[in-house]
Amino acid sequence: MTTASTRTIPSPDIWPDNKEFWAATQSGKLLIKHCRSCNQPHWYPRPLCPFCLSEQTEWQEAAGTGTIYTLSVGRRVGPVPYVIAYVTLDEGVSMLTNIVDCDFDALRIGDRVKVVMKPSENGTMVPMFTPV
Repeated sequence: MTTASTRTIPSPDIWPDNKEFWAATQSGKLLIKHCRSCNQPHWYPRPLCPFCLSEQTEWQEAAGTGTIYTLSVGRRVGPVPYVIAYVTLDEGVSMLTNIVDCDFDALRIGDRVKVVMKPSENGTMVPMFTPV
């Protein structure tokens, strides 16, 4: 089993429009944006709704559970293998992320996963997922 702790996770860029997101990860919370104008959740963090271009967006806590939509195991890209995947959260948005703390060969599209926070190089917690 390969874990995120066996490889270096680059530190995220923290900007004024995603500062609240990264602050929430420090306490284990996963936030997604929700538009008050068209009532749509969206990912990735940005100030305008991608559906209606409204500025009336707000952060909401996600359940932190979802399903693997697709995945790829990178075994030859560096000294430590890793899994990159799209996870569709229960709220309906899809995140590009890593799957960690599991047997990579046992992963399948459709598997249920839950969020786990892993420390980056500077200590900022980064959301990743592990099988339920």
